[in-house]
Amino acid sequence: MPKYEYVALDNRGKETRGSVEVASQNEAIGRVKEMGLFPTKIIEAEKVADKKPAKGKAKSAPRAGGKKGGALNMQINLNIKIPGLGGKVKPKVLTTFTRQLATLVDSGLPLLRGLRVLEKQERSAALKRILGELALAIEGGSTFSEALAQHPKVFNRLFVNMVKAGELGGVLEVVLKRLAEFAEKAQKIKGKVKAALFYPVAVLIVAVGILTLLMVMVVPKFKEVFAGMQVKMPGFTLFVLAISDAIRLHILQTLSVVAAVVVAFMLVIRTKIGRYVWDKIKLKMPVLGPVITRVAIARFTRTLGTLVSSGVPILQALTIVKETAGNVIVSNAISSVHESVKEGETITAPLEASGVFPPMVVSMVDVGEQTGALPEMLLKISDNYDEEVDNAVASMTSLLEPIMIVFLAVVVGSIVIAMFLPLIAMITSLSGGGGGPGGGD
Repeated sequence: MPKYEYVALDNRGKETRGSVEVASQNEAIGRVKEMGLFPTKIIEAEKVADKKPAKGKAKSAPRAGGKKGGALNMQINLNIKIPGLGGKVKPKVLTTFTRQLATLVDSGLPLLRGLRVLEKQERSAALKRILGELALAIEGGSTFSEALAQHPKVFNRLFVNMVKAGELGGVLEVVLKRLAEFAEKAQKIKGKVKAALFYPVAVLIVAVGILTLLMVMVVPKFKEVFAGMQVKMPGFTLFVLAISDAIRLHILQTLSVVAAVVVAFMLVIRTKIGRYVWDKIKLKMPVLGPVITRVAIARFTRTLGTLVSSGVPILQALTIVKETAGNVIVSNAISSVHESVKEGETITAPLEASGVFPPMVVSMVDVGEQTGALPEMLLKISDNYDEEVDNAVASMTSLLEPIMIVFLAVVVGSIVIAMFLPLIAMITSLSGGGGGPGGGD
């Protein structure tokens, strides 16, 4: 029986290689798909051995219609691509696609036709290509969820599992609508947080620009003036002059130090301990902490409520929510909930023990669990916390505005004071040495 070597991708997009012994190439494709993989190449092993060059480098297979007498090309390229290599789909574009597809399917249009319609009008080249591949996969007999699973970098596990639950329950249009609402709310919260952070970031950039200008252009002029003065420099003035010299004369070293600090910070937060400490600090920050906490709770309750109400099993839903938590502290709390549910216990105990979720959230989840209305209660909590996020963002903005103004005033004012201290000292010494009017009488 012929042996075929395959190159395939798993659900996470990781490349896998192996071989199968089957009668034909079509059977090889089917066998690889039964293994839960997505084949990209199926090559007959004997042909591969015959075509190997002496130096070990693989030669490209001859194209159809090439030289006469060439051997039959036994390589099958299934043209399955992983999104992200050919372009990235923005969350906003994906949200719009989900809403449009939900509207088309809800209107009675067949799924395949809906995908073709959206493919024709899609402006994003990356998403347009993916929609074409989704349509081809469905035409080839795959389900919509199986087709989505071939693009893990665009459609996450939440998306795929909700669509799968909708297909099994015969309510795909309802699930697509929920997915669209979920994505729109997530984008709305993200947009509000970004808008709130725009002002302090802008002020910080202006402060850095003004500080650099003063240190590079203004302070050196004062230093030249001070060089001809016979007056003792205050310590604060000497400190500012030293910083100015470091920035002006050692600009490359200064930038290197700043870059090294940033890179070191990024490397530290990528470690398990560093990420844990940083996520804990973010939740405890005086101004940003309440916003980050409310966003995390809103995301957790909305994601879990949407998954469970769509028919996804609770344990599988908790695993997905853990992956999309965005914070290690919250993720650890969800892991505790998963273990508790797995052992047949309640959700509320580990939520309360985590210290992340407020008593009101724990009580509402407890009520939903006891009354059998957990999905509805979770969605109510998420709606409530959406409003809480709005209030927290407004409070953060109102607090950050005066803080940033005072910060900018202190930075600029400190430099100005440092430059005028020697002048004040010189004027004082001259006034004291000359004596007052009529001082000789």
